[in-house]
Amino acid sequence: MKNKALLFFALCMFSSGWIHAQDEGAGKSFTLEQAIEFALQNSINVKNAALDERIAKAKVGEVRATGLPQVNGDVQLVHNNQLPRFFTNYSNQGGFIDLDSLSKAKLKSYDGKTIAVNNIFQLKNSGDAKLSVSQLIFNGSYFVGLKAAKTYKELSSKSTEQTKIQTTEAVTKAFYSVLINNERMKLFDANIARVDSLLRDTKALNVNGFAEKIDVDRIKVSLNNLITEREKFRNLQDLGLELLKFQMNFPMNEEIAIVGSIENIKLDSVSLESPAVTYSNRIEYSLLETQHKLQRLNVKNNYVGYLPTISAFGNFGYSTQSATFEGLFSTQTNPLPEGFEEGGIGRDKWYAYEMVGLSLTLPIFDGFKKHHLTQQAKLEQAKVENNFQQLKSSIDLQVNQADITLKNSIKTVNAQKENVELATEVARVTKIKYQAGVGSNLEVTEAESALREAQTNYYNALYDAIIAQIDLETALGTLVK
Repeated sequence: MKNKALLFFALCMFSSGWIHAQDEGAGKSFTLEQAIEFALQNSINVKNAALDERIAKAKVGEVRATGLPQVNGDVQLVHNNQLPRFFTNYSNQGGFIDLDSLSKAKLKSYDGKTIAVNNIFQLKNSGDAKLSVSQLIFNGSYFVGLKAAKTYKELSSKSTEQTKIQTTEAVTKAFYSVLINNERMKLFDANIARVDSLLRDTKALNVNGFAEKIDVDRIKVSLNNLITEREKFRNLQDLGLELLKFQMNFPMNEEIAIVGSIENIKLDSVSLESPAVTYSNRIEYSLLETQHKLQRLNVKNNYVGYLPTISAFGNFGYSTQSATFEGLFSTQTNPLPEGFEEGGIGRDKWYAYEMVGLSLTLPIFDGFKKHHLTQQAKLEQAKVENNFQQLKSSIDLQVNQADITLKNSIKTVNAQKENVELATEVARVTKIKYQAGVGSNLEVTEAESALREAQTNYYNALYDAIIAQIDLETALGTLVK
């Protein structure tokens, strides 16, 4: 008796305590809207999609930057261990090269020949510091690239929207799974309490000789099975909460509870009439439109590849040469030799130079490479256009399937709800007849079993209907308003 009393006390405490935890919130509580909002702010997939969107924005800046002035600085310090020789043709008529050290007979033998002499035009050490500036004036691919970069950014934004829709769908389904299971847990507690009450009444009847021991045992078996089923279902409910936390990216080591009622679920708001399909409501259709726009720009980019590229450039810098490496860092001018004027040739000093110009590159013949690239781009565009028809057919199929499933599910829910009401009434009447001595214990047990089966079927049908409605709203593109 002591063990049985403890069991009954534990059942009562579990029932009231578990429901109280759901009402008050063991940990943090969420409505469906709050759960979706939390997921959209914390989901890893949504965060990564937002990062991809920022990357796309940076790509636009990268493409735009190629059309802005490009400025580069360059400094070179060079030491030549061995200068290259200077090559010239020697002539007996005289020249710049002094070969007086050679005999006249030898000089005659060099007449008209190529000779290599020491490099008198370059010192072993040289330095150059310059600033290069270039500006793109015209490039067809650049302007097409700007449009493509903006379209790519648009594609990334729509991908983010698609991720949010997928996250909303996953969280909604997980939320309703937990909500339905919460109701089933309450139902388990109510059934256990009712069967436990019946067991106590039957024991009393058995003590007074109005019921057999087998009647007590039969009800005891039902009660034990109910308790076992509830514990199994409780573990499944914990798993459902873990799934919801995962979809929301809620900390897995923290407690979570949901707030909501199945009474607020509307199952006939979408499927009363045959749904009208608006393809543009689907994010997949919008994504395909953006991809089609990108492919058109790709074709255009291959065409403008035949146009010239015009750029302006300029180099501004200082250069010097020195017999010693240290002399490259000197800013002093040594005295000039006799015969040289100021501003002519100096030594160990950096001298300025500058140049500006225009560059025009005109593609003439590339072995028909651009032609074949253009053909590939056109064929890829044709594939995207074919995908529109396939996507429309796919959307039509999804909508029809989800709509039919929802209509059938609503009929099943209504039928199962009526079955629950009938089974409840049968169980009530059977119990009254048994207590009045005009019914059997077996009838009561069978009625209780039929009631639990009807209740299980009802909640299964209700969950199936909710999922069908979510699928229909997803197919219609109306899940996220």
